[in-house]
Amino acid sequence: MKIAFLTPEYPHAKTGNSGGLGTSIKNLAIGLVAQGVSVRVLVYGQKNDAVFEDNSIVVQQIKNIKLKGFSWLLTRKKIERIINELYSNKEIDLIEAPDWTGITSFIQPDNCPIVLRLHGSDAYFCHLDNRPVKWINKFHEKRAIRKADALLSVSQFTADKTNSIFGLNKKFEIIPNLINSELFKNDYSDTEPKQTILYFGSLIRKKGLLELPLIFNKVIEKIPAARLVLIGKDVPDIISGNSSTWKMMQHLFSEEAFKNVDYLGSVPYEEIKQKIQESKICVFPSFAEAFPVSWLEAMAMEKPIVASNIGWANEMIDEGKNGFLIHPNNHDLYAQRIIEFLNNEKLCSETGKAARKKVEEAFDIKVLTKRNIEFYKTIIS
Repeated sequence: MKIAFLTPEYPHAKTGNSGGLGTSIKNLAIGLVAQGVSVRVLVYGQKNDAVFEDNSIVVQQIKNIKLKGFSWLLTRKKIERIINELYSNKEIDLIEAPDWTGITSFIQPDNCPIVLRLHGSDAYFCHLDNRPVKWINKFHEKRAIRKADALLSVSQFTADKTNSIFGLNKKFEIIPNLINSELFKNDYSDTEPKQTILYFGSLIRKKGLLELPLIFNKVIEKIPAARLVLIGKDVPDIISGNSSTWKMMQHLFSEEAFKNVDYLGSVPYEEIKQKIQESKICVFPSFAEAFPVSWLEAMAMEKPIVASNIGWANEMIDEGKNGFLIHPNNHDLYAQRIIEFLNNEKLCSETGKAARKKVEEAFDIKVLTKRNIEFYKTIIS
């Protein structure tokens, strides 16, 4: 079996910055290769055309064609030609693409089937974030979904919400994002984590970063020794036009709380595990996700989580058993749950162990790679 992924991002030094989409694709690609599947990743929006290998994964960089007013179409037709050539040369059996901005809307390969997987479209995230979507993005995204030969979604919530947003009634196979839990193990170091609360991910409004300071202010009132560590890229705020979400956050912290905040910026992906290890709990007060890999990584590291209770979250975490789910706007209750973890070592330990067990049983690479392979087989046959 030979699977290709079409994506705007992939986590490698040669392909530039990557977020959760690229990480989820690489995690699945690694699992597929381990099962004897040939994997090629087509990364568009690159500075040049090139091909290199990343641990048995063939990565093909695609440079977009620049021509005012026609770049979107010419780039799609270039990708189409590449797919046709790879398929005719028997180098791929199918192509999988994400829903983001509908890259496959005007890509029509001769014979190669297109699988579209919902990771969260621009229209989806704009809807959850209560802001307008660009009509051109929504047009391409809807067209891409309607034209796909097969449909996947990383969560039932994302599938249902997408159908509602686009006025569709499509059936999606639900296969969550996966991680290799063996790579995210708590090594039980002798040093007990201090009262450290960790958030890792982009600093952006949709992930609840303008709520987190108000929550932390209430934590500090009860536990003055608590510290908040923030890791991730500082993103401009689309709604206000502010160039820095971090600068917006600073004004929301109380004077006492801000003294206990450490913003580390972006750190190499390889260092994330160590930062999770050093924390006592992880927080994710997000308003808009599909099925975040970061949550899985924290759960696999046996860290108790206080996260958003919106939609997708209930498909990841069982409230009160392997984490707490609270709406990000409920600052008092959110802070109370954090305080419960910080004050109760037994609760932390039991919740963390239950979180890892959930990952091992439901979201591990060994479990979900096989489900993906079986799905691909039905499309290829």
